[in-house]
Amino acid sequence: MTEPEPIASAPMVGLAAVILAATLDEPRVLTVPVAGQGAGRAEGLPAGPLEPAHPTLERGLRAWVERQTGQSLGYVEQLYTFGDRNRRPGGEDGGRHALSVAYLALVREARPAADSAWQSWYRYFPYEDWRAGRPPSLDALAARLEAWAAAAASPEEGRRRLDRIGLTFGAAGSGWNEERVLERYELLFEAGLVPEAGAPDALAGQAMAFDHRRMLATALGRLRGKIKYRPVVFELMPPAFTLGQLQRVVEALSGVLLHKQNFRRLVAQQGLVEETEAVTAETGGRPARLMRFRREVLLERPAPGLRLPSGRAG
Repeated sequence: MTEPEPIASAPMVGLAAVILAATLDEPRVLTVPVAGQGAGRAEGLPAGPLEPAHPTLERGLRAWVERQTGQSLGYVEQLYTFGDRNRRPGGEDGGRHALSVAYLALVREARPAADSAWQSWYRYFPYEDWRAGRPPSLDALAARLEAWAAAAASPEEGRRRLDRIGLTFGAAGSGWNEERVLERYELLFEAGLVPEAGAPDALAGQAMAFDHRRMLATALGRLRGKIKYRPVVFELMPPAFTLGQLQRVVEALSGVLLHKQNFRRLVAQQGLVEETEAVTAETGGRPARLMRFRREVLLERPAPGLRLPSGRAG
């Protein structure tokens, strides 16, 4: 009879939270210091192991987040399970599969605990922000990617690499698809152009502990796609807001600018908001009417969202 595998070989199960907010028109992610990364501490996501006392995965996640950041979570959805062998650098998992169940959480920013901090997510992905035009780092990254393609072992492999670069980074006139966040990070990782893969600088963004930047990339791509068919953006908005504030938050999340009148027409056609009786003069011009999310829209149709066109920057 075959002896059963020892318990020690069972995969470790962890929980990780990608907690996103939008404050002052800037998309933010909640980070915590993580020990055990080289000589010092690295930035990472709130995380911890699944414990026997946790009745469910989600309640375990909420407990870790409150313990590490003081942040109470509202909207939460399971994002992905990361389980590749040797996910932790330096063989810290002993070659075992270390599973991490990652969650996406959308909140309104609150003051975090002393050891945690809100950071712009473009700190980790500077090439994803097209609101001020083509990001400066993209030209340098493009040159390094082309050099990586040229260094391929065969002409066929070099062509495949160039095709992937064109698809993910919008080269050769194919356009920029803002939802391909994870694919771009994965390609940069494979090419050795991110600090987690040994790059000598942070041209492609600030490093994060373990594979937490891969989790963040997965969450950003999910959110950028989801705002087009679900009203999740309102989880990030205050109870009352102006249409201008709503547009700036959507632009911050997607990383591209939107035409003002087209955006307002789209919001009106979808019936996502309704006027309140209040106005605000904080816009700097004429007093603006404050709006609120129409929750009835959730009952009126199965996929209410902003229906934004696929954003493509030239």
